[in-house]
Amino acid sequence: MSAQPEEAPAPPAPAAAVQLLQDLRADRRADTWVPAFEQDWARALDDARHSFSLAPVHTVVRAWRARLAAAPAVDAFLARGCDDSDGIDLDQVLGAHP
Repeated sequence: MSAQPEEAPAPPAPAAAVQLLQDLRADRRADTWVPAFEQDWARALDDARHSFSLAPVHTVVRAWRARLAAAPAVDAFLARGCDDSDGIDLDQVLGAHP
């Protein structure tokens, strides 16, 4: 048996947050998403400073990438007039982010 951990997701590239913020600013939801991302990012940076771990910032980047990637599918779902009242919060799917 190997003592190696199971496959962990690769950490985002150092400039991933900058690129993600640019993508968020280009999205139609920028008015609400950019401030929310910046708040999550600031909290993650503070957590990283205290924990000496980059895991919080990686988690924020992954969660916001997932939100951005899922947005077209969500828009299409809602455009078809589908009922979304039984939906679940993205945090339930991805896990709570810092």
